[in-house]
Amino acid sequence: MSEPPADAETFLAATDTVAAMRPDLGLLEAGILAGLHLGFAADSRSFARVFGVEHALVLRALDALAGHGLLATTARDRRTQRTRYEASPEGEAVLRGLIA
Repeated sequence: MSEPPADAETFLAATDTVAAMRPDLGLLEAGILAGLHLGFAADSRSFARVFGVEHALVLRALDALAGHGLLATTARDRRTQRTRYEASPEGEAVLRGLIA
């Protein structure tokens, strides 16, 4: 039996923690990292659908996170722009801060 996904309260707390650790990030960027950590989404379309955010905004946030060196793009669909991503080593260090 797999663990149930985290609840909204856990997601919001993780987002707040990431935002506090990295004040240079916006809340959407912090939320993407928190969502990745909690297993909510590892691609842009899924994140947009789960959280009711425009896909274009998620794509911009992913670009910002990549610019900060926190995420790496692993695949991008040319037609839909669905972007799959994972934490970079620096991003992993931030996510480890959520466990502590």
